[in-house]
Amino acid sequence: MLNHTTSYPPKRPQRRRGNKTTGYQLPRGRARARHRPGSSYVHHSQGFGSDTRRRAMRVRRGGGSGGRGSKRRNARWPYVLVIVGCAGLVFLASLIGYLNRSVTIELNGSDASVHIGATIAQVIEDEGFEESCNPGNLLAVDDSIITRGGGERYTVTLDGKDVDADDYDSVKLEGGEKLEIHDGGDVYEEHDVKATEIAPAITVKGSGAIGYVSQWGVPGRSEVWTGKLSGITADRGVVQEVQNCEVTYRSASPDDEDTRYIALTFDEGPSDYTQQILDILEEKGVSATFFLQGDAVEADPASAKAIAEAGHEIGSNGYSDTNYSDLTSDEVRSQITRGFDAIEDATGERVSLLRAPYASFSTENWAQCMDLLSGVVSWNLDSGDWLLPGADEVVETVVGSAGNGNIVLLTDNDTTGAQLVEALPDIIDQLKAEGYTFVTLSDLIATDEDFADVDLASVSMPEDAVLPNLPADDDAEGEE
Repeated sequence: MLNHTTSYPPKRPQRRRGNKTTGYQLPRGRARARHRPGSSYVHHSQGFGSDTRRRAMRVRRGGGSGGRGSKRRNARWPYVLVIVGCAGLVFLASLIGYLNRSVTIELNGSDASVHIGATIAQVIEDEGFEESCNPGNLLAVDDSIITRGGGERYTVTLDGKDVDADDYDSVKLEGGEKLEIHDGGDVYEEHDVKATEIAPAITVKGSGAIGYVSQWGVPGRSEVWTGKLSGITADRGVVQEVQNCEVTYRSASPDDEDTRYIALTFDEGPSDYTQQILDILEEKGVSATFFLQGDAVEADPASAKAIAEAGHEIGSNGYSDTNYSDLTSDEVRSQITRGFDAIEDATGERVSLLRAPYASFSTENWAQCMDLLSGVVSWNLDSGDWLLPGADEVVETVVGSAGNGNIVLLTDNDTTGAQLVEALPDIIDQLKAEGYTFVTLSDLIATDEDFADVDLASVSMPEDAVLPNLPADDDAEGEE
């Protein structure tokens, strides 16, 4: 058994003056110096419930830094590092496996497995197409063979589109593609080309009040080749077929059998009576279409703008009251464009719908100007107001002849204006009583599904289309 002695510090330590080197010291410092070797001492911190002293005891027993417990924890670190390293290797292996996974494509009609990101060139090599596919030939311009096997090495399509040989190494497969690889195709020697354009012709068909381009003309092409290797010259004939132009005339036939539609149209305005006409239409809740004459618009732009602001549809009646059959091609184009320009200047709207003066618009006019037009409209119910028969007769003519889908011709000029203002309210009231709904021309064609592809608000000429040629002896006019 150990020999214990007790050592208690004084209750109130006294500072004692030391030498000049050590300064002041507490008595306990000297007591420690006098402890006998081999003896154990019970200090005040032992067994008296102090948490701080208990922690100090744990440190002495190996629970603190530098003790046996610290060494055990340090001994675990290599295992932790091994586990972390293994987890990293597993993740890296998974990532590499994901990036190099296989995907399925359709190759020549059958499913095939390829590495994701594989190029077409790799598929050609892996699937043995280098041996199984035969290259095409190099041909002279007359189709004779210059070099067997000198053509394309392979014919490759991806999702139905041809792939150029220069792209075999860059196009990558991600899965789900449809790839076709077959024998190569023949190619022609380098050659000079002398091309001749084949202009489209024009055909006007049908009858009715609304004319429009149902098929635009696209030029064809014939070529003569001269080979740079063979020196042979060959007429290759038509290499691109011509698409002829077609103009169709029809009248609207509303699909809704329970509702009757009619369109009021006013020519030659604006006039001194235009505002009164607008007031009547507003009062009756009716929309209409105005074909404005360019020189009249320039004389009275405020009335033209009032028509637009009232929400009515606007077309052009040309620039002046001139029969187009008496004009040259350039003059007809000028009449049309000047009329459109005048309307745009007055209203801010660019229109492309035309009613030619006297409804005279020939096949030749179509060939000259179809690139300017969305449609050419005449009428199928002439009110006869331009004959000045009197308001009552105008009313009787319109109401007595009206039919579903009709386009009614009325005249807005200074000569007929007073008669029209008198007749218009009765026309509207009596047609409403008979069940008619008043619409603009665009709204009228919208009731007929046969006009589904027709837009009277804009020109729809494709970029590759051209104006057609007209035989010199063809003076036929489109039927109205």
